[in-house]
Amino acid sequence: MATKITEDCINCGACEPECPNEAISEGDDTYVIDPSLCTECVGFHGTEACQAVCPVECCLPDPDRVESEDVLLARAIKLHPSSAATLSLDALTADTSRFRNPKHK
Repeated sequence: MATKITEDCINCGACEPECPNEAISEGDDTYVIDPSLCTECVGFHGTEACQAVCPVECCLPDPDRVESEDVLLARAIKLHPSSAATLSLDALTADTSRFRNPKHK
């Protein structure tokens, strides 16, 4: 599921530079996440990086866009083809996928 930024966003911009996919941009009133670019940081971080730095905790899973680890990893590979050799289901750990992190289950 792609992460979304709720209306609680204070427009601080802390999340934007943390996204490995450049999925976050400044919207009219709040920052927004392009769901076609969001991988929930699968392949890069054990938790969503935007969520980890958000001071008001407004970066939340979007219940309308539930996606599996396989789908998110495939998107990460498509977005980062030069990293395809290191981005595989077998290589994912708790440090590179929230699905492998017991704190997020």
